[in-house]
Amino acid sequence: MNSTQLPWWKSGIIYQVYPRSFMDSNGDGIGDLQGIISKLDYLAWLGIDAIWISPIYPSPMADFGYDVSDYVDINSIFGSLEDFDALIAEASIRQIKVVLDLVPNHTSDQHPWFIESRSSRDNPKRDWYIWADAKADGSPPNNWLAYFGGPAWTWDEKTGQYYLHNFLPQQPDLNYRNPLVVEAMKGVIRFWLGRGVAGLRVDVIDRMMKHPDLADNPPNPHFEEGVSNPQSRFLRVNSEQHPDVHDLIREFRRTFNEFGDRPIIGEIDYSTDPQFIASYYYDGSLDGMQIPFNFALTMLPWDAKTLQSFIDAYDKAVPQGGQPNYVLANHDRSRIASRLGMAQARVAAILLLTLRGTPTLYYGDEIGMMDVEIEPEQYRDPQGINLGISRDPQRTPMQWDATPNAGFSTGYPWLPVAPDYAANNVEAEQNQPDSMLALYRRLIAVRRANPALVSGSYRSLDSEADDCFVYLREAGGQRFCIALNLGERIRSLSLRGLGQGRIVVSTHMDRGDIVDLASLHLRENEGVVIQLSSST
Repeated sequence: MNSTQLPWWKSGIIYQVYPRSFMDSNGDGIGDLQGIISKLDYLAWLGIDAIWISPIYPSPMADFGYDVSDYVDINSIFGSLEDFDALIAEASIRQIKVVLDLVPNHTSDQHPWFIESRSSRDNPKRDWYIWADAKADGSPPNNWLAYFGGPAWTWDEKTGQYYLHNFLPQQPDLNYRNPLVVEAMKGVIRFWLGRGVAGLRVDVIDRMMKHPDLADNPPNPHFEEGVSNPQSRFLRVNSEQHPDVHDLIREFRRTFNEFGDRPIIGEIDYSTDPQFIASYYYDGSLDGMQIPFNFALTMLPWDAKTLQSFIDAYDKAVPQGGQPNYVLANHDRSRIASRLGMAQARVAAILLLTLRGTPTLYYGDEIGMMDVEIEPEQYRDPQGINLGISRDPQRTPMQWDATPNAGFSTGYPWLPVAPDYAANNVEAEQNQPDSMLALYRRLIAVRRANPALVSGSYRSLDSEADDCFVYLREAGGQRFCIALNLGERIRSLSLRGLGQGRIVVSTHMDRGDIVDLASLHLRENEGVVIQLSSST
């Protein structure tokens, strides 16, 4: 199957939109659906294939939309269902798919389901959530801890039991051992797929099934008092990732299949274990998820040999029919340019867009946006407020131009805009031939035009330089060599047997020369994409 025959999720590039921060159309300081619509021409110009929109459902916003009070409507701060339909239609005109976030693990405590559930012990929806008696001393049923601080259990005075919440107390976990809950969520899936979304990114998909006996989590042997995140004191082996979750994913998949080939893109635990990530793939029989998110590159040391070792193992671990994928940043992780520096962020762009698999870009990374320093009194993120580990710095408004508030809003932005926005913005970089944006657009264009970079095989090469990572992408007689210098020194690589090739992209945006791979020179912090000659 060539790249033009592949399903979009195997050939395309996904662009994550954090809607609060992308574009504000009405001056209230919060991004919205009409704002996204107004920037679709930019996204089409950039060359992406799909946008993934973080939650836009009605919500009390205790966790900025990840506490859902109605799964089948749009929060008025973002717009309406009519606005969403308009977004689907306008995106389709530009051949852009729309992927919506689904948050099935938990609801808001203001969701009608939970309001019923906590009304009495004999309410029909009581066991739609996970309730348990206190221990004899009145303490919570087990030692499970919530991600955002404190125990994962909250006492309900009225009904005399604890309810489970792996995140905030305002986010009670649903009970997927109740088949009525499964059917209700399948109805939500049908609603959005029927409305035209091209797939769903499923939040914390691996955490939907817990140990049926609510067994304690074992101690974390790597926990360091006063150093580690206090919520990592125990290994979360019973509070999430129970093997039964795979049956639940298969059940969801059957619902997706009613609408053709639309992907489940699942958020699983942040892991650098290729076998763990691979365990969440389906085996080619369309009975599981197509894309379990691979977050390893957001955590691994930015070291050539470490990256090569992981990517080699991961590429081999992905089962036949599965699709590799790579993420370098998102709304929960620090931005690429802040982690790696601007020079290596350019190298990372080449890596992301030339590996075998589906790349996911985070809004603003294409212009080199960085984390914005935010004072604790300005924190909006509950994780930052409760634990001091805020995700607000990587969620700041998109930098569109040099006008006030970076062109994001005519009002007061919900988070501070980066202080460098006057120079670092889309409009400025569109006029700079060597900008980060120019690099991303060039890489995307080259990727889209060459099947070897979309669906070709992957094979790493020995570069004989510890700070260089080199690999081949090949398909149908077309061959590319990607050589990345992750170091601060000039390197000369001897890649014998590859013959000559033409550099089609360089991180420096200043090369298009013919090179002999037997003596390939890379400047410090330089990455190159080389189209090899047909003969070796």
